[in-house]
Amino acid sequence: MSKVLFLHGWSSSDVSPKVIFMRSLGYDVLTPRLSDWFFSRAVRQAQAAYNEFGPDVIVGSSRGGAVAMALDSGETPLILLAPAWKRWGKARSVKKNCVVIHSPHDEFVPFEDSVELCEASGSRLVAAGVDHRLNCKEARRALGQVLGGS
Repeated sequence: MSKVLFLHGWSSSDVSPKVIFMRSLGYDVLTPRLSDWFFSRAVRQAQAAYNEFGPDVIVGSSRGGAVAMALDSGETPLILLAPAWKRWGKARSVKKNCVVIHSPHDEFVPFEDSVELCEASGSRLVAAGVDHRLNCKEARRALGQVLGGS
């Protein structure tokens, strides 16, 4: 069973629809509780979870995407869901084995931010979903396809 470290967005539940979906696909998903108020603490918490869990892939959603970008994660693939990298953290690029899934209709994090990130990094951008939450069927299908190829 593949292991997924899921880094949730700001003020999110530990058990989100995305976690339930990934578990339904057979993934072992760890969702550490991340500090909402201190980005550096959230990164330390995520790094500790990464080091202990040893995931096969990291999925970061919104603010969790910015946290994922800040991790020392070696060659572990990243899947970023509408990453809020311009709002938090200092990372301005990602490794090449990163895929970004983002809705062109996102009302919170501009889709253009992900276009810029992927162009700067040589990463793949998948346009999917109807809003920022990426909990619709189209976004889940895209996440499932990307996870299957990671």
